[in-house]
Amino acid sequence: MSQRATLNERYVAVADTIRIEGTRILATLIRTVGDVQLAEDAVQEAALAALGAWPVTGVPPEPRAWLTVTARRKAIDIIRRERARAGKERAGAELQDLTRRHPDGSLEALDPDGALDPDEVVQDDLLRLIFTCCHPSLSPPTRVALALRTLCGLSPAQIAAVLLTTEVATTKRLVRARQKIAAARIPYRVPAEDELPDRLPAVCAVIHSLYTAGHAPSEGEAAYDVDVCAEAIRLAELLHTLLPDQPTPTAVLSLLLLTEARRPARVDDAGDVVTLDLQDRSRWDQSLITRGVALLNESLERSNRQADAYQLQAAIAAEHARVPSYTATDWREIVRLYDLLLEVSPSPAAELARVVAIAETGQVDAALKLLDGIPQSSRRHAIRGELLARQSRYSEAVDELDEALATAAAAHPERAHRARRRDRFQQLAAEQPAPARPARQPRAAGD
Repeated sequence: MSQRATLNERYVAVADTIRIEGTRILATLIRTVGDVQLAEDAVQEAALAALGAWPVTGVPPEPRAWLTVTARRKAIDIIRRERARAGKERAGAELQDLTRRHPDGSLEALDPDGALDPDEVVQDDLLRLIFTCCHPSLSPPTRVALALRTLCGLSPAQIAAVLLTTEVATTKRLVRARQKIAAARIPYRVPAEDELPDRLPAVCAVIHSLYTAGHAPSEGEAAYDVDVCAEAIRLAELLHTLLPDQPTPTAVLSLLLLTEARRPARVDDAGDVVTLDLQDRSRWDQSLITRGVALLNESLERSNRQADAYQLQAAIAAEHARVPSYTATDWREIVRLYDLLLEVSPSPAAELARVVAIAETGQVDAALKLLDGIPQSSRRHAIRGELLARQSRYSEAVDELDEALATAAAAHPERAHRARRRDRFQQLAAEQPAPARPARQPRAAGD
């Protein structure tokens, strides 16, 4: 192997390690220093140090520990620079908490793993900081956006895709949130145990949104991000363990497991998207389905069968998972569940999914009419194109797919799937016979 190829592999390894471990390291550092901006700057400098060192020396045996120690040292350097600036003073508590002084006067960063107080109710750093970001003084969408950006590392574009808004609006929301936190001096501390239930809805929304970002990423060339999905499931498991008597965390975990069970069949060997009707159900993970259904039933029992949005979504996923084939799906039951979901938690995404379910019951005309009342989006255009094609209105279907492609992310498998469908509809449109001209009426006598 050439030296250049080896270096390239090491750069990829560095990037993967930072991407996977970066958010957990950031969460640990925020807890330690109590300052988000300082922690972000320190982690960024540590990442740059790794990019400079690891391609030459190789990835260390414990890369997360290396990055954590380096980030803490960078935080110390930043604190020193801030304290040294003319006219600025900063308390030395952060420096003392972060370091240990040796007899020779040198400083060393403490505890690379950032051990937690065993009495803390939330032991995982990332989950702790999600609870912290979900402060009740912030609006629910802002809490979710802030946690996804700060602690989960999603870009404004990814957050916008998950929250069904624009990148500009998301960026403004994040700026306002940080300004409010600074102005109101909202502390970055984990709430007490009796405060956890009040923050639970937003925390569940963050975990579900994180999984959504991995399951249907708006950026990159992959149909899903395995690491992001795994991290969301890990957090859902922790939340379920932390609050085992709360029905909502149990429902979130159920929904994620039932969705994850189908992931192996979502793409073919070439990485192309396989739609639900064509998926090989033998590839679905039956152990995840069994556990997901059990968790759903457990959650419903705890809520006295009064379903919330996550329970209803999990029930829809279970309805798909329990049947052996696409044709055996009880679409009328799925429409009923979507009706309930729209009562509990209305959203354009749920409306579109309900339209698809209605079309699957054979009511394509009704489904097309319902689409007229749903806001324009790439997915709406794609669904409309598919429904028009069912009525052999291929030219109109091509137009809709063109609109869908105009707003879809470049080089994404979903976009490639839509492009193939568009080409197929165009071919079918070309094969259709031209509409017959009306017969010419004979002239009336005397004309």
